[in-house]
Amino acid sequence: MRMKHLTVLIAFLTMIGSQVSAFDADDLQRLEDMFVDCVRCDLTEANLAEANLFEANLPEANLAKANLEGAYLFKANLKRANLEGASLESANLESANLRGANLKGADLGAADLSDANLAGANLSGADLSGANLKDANLSYAFMKGAILCNTTMPDGSVIYSGC
Repeated sequence: MRMKHLTVLIAFLTMIGSQVSAFDADDLQRLEDMFVDCVRCDLTEANLAEANLFEANLPEANLAKANLEGAYLFKANLKRANLEGASLESANLESANLRGANLKGADLGAADLSDANLAGANLSGADLSGANLKDANLSYAFMKGAILCNTTMPDGSVIYSGC
């Protein structure tokens, strides 16, 4: 079963890297629906907008400047991933593991981070405008310069700083 996942992931990453798809829409949907499992993947500047990455296992992945707008990352493992400057606007990161992740300067506007683990994450300069952090773990998270405009905090309160 692991070999099947590796083959699918290689095809998926090849497609992303080339930005040209040799697959039809049905093949692409099957690739997105597969469980993505890749430790320390280099997906810098990848275009994964609206991708279905449900429970993806991408610890320590390099997703710097990647486009993940509207991506479905429910329960994804992004522990210690580099998401610096990534666009995660309107992404669903509910229950995701972002422990120790680098989200410096990331766009998390309107993202759902409810129940996410952001312990020790670097959120400095990140745009969290309209984001939902209800029940998220922000212990030891670095948030200097983060934009918290209309942001729902872990306790359910809404912050309006930086609007």
